[in-house]
Amino acid sequence: MKTLLLECMELLKRARAAFQAGRAFDESFRQVQLEALVRMLVEHECDFVDALGRDLHKPRFETVVSELILVKNEALHAINNLKKWMEPQPVERNLTTTLDECLVVCEPLGVVLIVGAWCSPVQLCLVPLVGAIAAGNCVILNPSECSSHTSELLHHLIPSYLDNECYHVTLAGVNDLAEIVDLKFDHVFFTGNREDGGRVAQAAARTLTPVTLVLGGGKNPCYVDQQCDIPTTARRITWARFHNAGQSMVAPDYVLCHAEAKAQLLQALRCCLLQFYGSDPQESRSFGRIVNLENVHRTTDLLRRSGKVAVGGQVNEADKYIAPTVLCDVIDSDPIMQQEVFGPVLPILTVNSIDEAISFISRREKPLCVYAYSSNSKVISRLMSETSSGSFCSNDSVLQSLMVVLPFGGVGASGMGSYHGRYSFDTFSHRKSCLLRNSCIECVTYLRYPPYEERNLSLMTWASSLSQKSQGWCQIL
Repeated sequence: MKTLLLECMELLKRARAAFQAGRAFDESFRQVQLEALVRMLVEHECDFVDALGRDLHKPRFETVVSELILVKNEALHAINNLKKWMEPQPVERNLTTTLDECLVVCEPLGVVLIVGAWCSPVQLCLVPLVGAIAAGNCVILNPSECSSHTSELLHHLIPSYLDNECYHVTLAGVNDLAEIVDLKFDHVFFTGNREDGGRVAQAAARTLTPVTLVLGGGKNPCYVDQQCDIPTTARRITWARFHNAGQSMVAPDYVLCHAEAKAQLLQALRCCLLQFYGSDPQESRSFGRIVNLENVHRTTDLLRRSGKVAVGGQVNEADKYIAPTVLCDVIDSDPIMQQEVFGPVLPILTVNSIDEAISFISRREKPLCVYAYSSNSKVISRLMSETSSGSFCSNDSVLQSLMVVLPFGGVGASGMGSYHGRYSFDTFSHRKSCLLRNSCIECVTYLRYPPYEERNLSLMTWASSLSQKSQGWCQIL
């Protein structure tokens, strides 16, 4: 740890010097770095497919679609919009600033630390990195130790494509993060579980370092109404839950199924699993593996102590394989409902009304995502407005967390702050208020100077009342 800490101190020193020299500030520099990031993904697609195959047995299709294309989309969106994002934003003038300029200027924060998670190790590292580069920051990137092959690949490739003074990769373990955060960064962006995120936030608080936390703190509920297209619903839930062998922060964690739809949904889920992964998913090239034996043991223990297995349930520890599993007759107090589950297990609970579903969701910690499947727009509207979560999606799952035009992040137990597209740029920027004052109206502004007189106060009060009537706000000269 001492060697690692010294290495991080040296990288931070170099990055700080590069930032203070203004190396990352120019638009052209940022564009070049973002283009290099895209080139890295294109030229080393096979290497990323291999690394994620070693770490998670991730199918090439999933790697390309949910990791590489997603990052490329973010980078290309930033490249196409960077000039506009960097422009000072004028704000509305009022009576006292008629001859002045009021601007909001986005300036980079400095040197930021980005800590990625292992479940989607490329996109959870590189999507925030795109925002940090676009905003003009220098970056220390720390991929997860659990996805070691992908982390080593990023550690090897990034120095070959990005500026060696502004952007660095370190391979610290999760237990070392607090000491690294203590080194004092200008922002910390962390993706991971609630326990580790809490330690990072505590360490950041000691140096008043702002943080963005994207946490798997609350379990993502998925309500299935009696009025919905069951076959489509089952396909979309099955894809979202069992993609990457269920190792996702944004997948539905459990289904709240209306009693009238339960039998149909269970049958449709069985059919979808057979269609997607065949009669033996362990032989399917489309199904992944659990990241390590510790998670295999933990997930297996939870599923065996919860509800009743309706589909799947087979485990092969040597292969780090857990079959796609659907649990029925699950109740709120079951172990699987009390902890995060990064594995291919879908518990189904039964509710008798939309009110019961909303009440159930609202009693629990605020999740990253709430999902609702219904053909009734009033049901969708109620779930969207009467529950609180980082994001909401109706009649599909996961997609709202991937779009460059929507902010994604948590609330409450699921984190703070957001990113993607322009929102990433804003996360890694300071919005500085700038007033460019004109000096030729001293004949008016003299009223504010001492010695204070009642006549001057009356004139200022009168001017404020005019401003308030015409523009709906009060401005003292």
